[in-house]
Amino acid sequence: MPELTVADRVEVLVLVDNSTDNLSSVPGYVETEFPSFWRRGARLLAGDSLCCAAHGFSCAITVWRDGVSKTLLFDSGPDSAVFERNVDRLGFKIGTVDGMVLSHGHWDHSGAMLKALDMIQIRNGGEAVPTYMHPGMYAPRAMRGPDGAIRRFDDVPTQDELERHGATVIHSKESQVVLDNLFFISGEIPRVTSFEKGLPGQVRRSKDGTNWEPDPLLLDERFIAVNIKNKGLLVFTACSHAGVVNVLKHAHHSFSAHPIHGVVGGFHLAGPTEANIPDTVRELGKFNLTTIAAGHCTGWRAIGALATAFGDAVVPSSVGKIYKF
Repeated sequence: MPELTVADRVEVLVLVDNSTDNLSSVPGYVETEFPSFWRRGARLLAGDSLCCAAHGFSCAITVWRDGVSKTLLFDSGPDSAVFERNVDRLGFKIGTVDGMVLSHGHWDHSGAMLKALDMIQIRNGGEAVPTYMHPGMYAPRAMRGPDGAIRRFDDVPTQDELERHGATVIHSKESQVVLDNLFFISGEIPRVTSFEKGLPGQVRRSKDGTNWEPDPLLLDERFIAVNIKNKGLLVFTACSHAGVVNVLKHAHHSFSAHPIHGVVGGFHLAGPTEANIPDTVRELGKFNLTTIAAGHCTGWRAIGALATAFGDAVVPSSVGKIYKF
């Protein structure tokens, strides 16, 4: 694997998340939606000027090296209208996106991919967008309810659909270093902890299309990492079905010479996985994280436990936030 190039600085813009929060205090390296709104020259605060929260996740990660920037779009969130509105309200220059990654094959991360591609191409002069996908993301998925009923998920856009909207689809099950070696996209994440068991109850269509088969591990899930000068790795995990501890263990194994500075994204510690909160908090303490930007599917109980354990390191993600490293 090529060495991950060290970035001079990194900026993360949260385009879609489950919550909006413009009132809580934040450290100096984080900006919420309101200050950004006024800084861009707005003159009237009104509801139709602000972002919408939605169940899902999307962020734009911009990395600078020697004065040159590269931007990777990590997921798109669940809904085209929400994605388009938030990009517009945040003044995000979406034509600067150099590539897109889908973290895993779930609707709340892939629902606006086609709209995102359309918006990028309109603003980048029609240039194709490298789009990094695991080949296992496309299978129809569902949850099996307590009564045995199958509750379908919306499908991920197909390769043909993505390419019709301007993507150059790049499939891999293995790790990759992309965009001038500034971004690491993991391969399949080893499951090494005893308590992180994926998404019990999830099923996927069998290859012959005749049945639903258990699919709790979501082996197509991947994370992104960047290496920040004088700080270390910043890890992006959109949903952590693999378990956020497994994610960070694999990031450390992949780049053992570098400390992990922080983690951004959903930790999937809500609902049935709330039982994992104590073990997760204990294990996260071993990484000495400076930033824990938990959002999306983390859940309020887990965020409370994380804040109690790690104090000011916890700066929950919400739509419109900008993190500057």
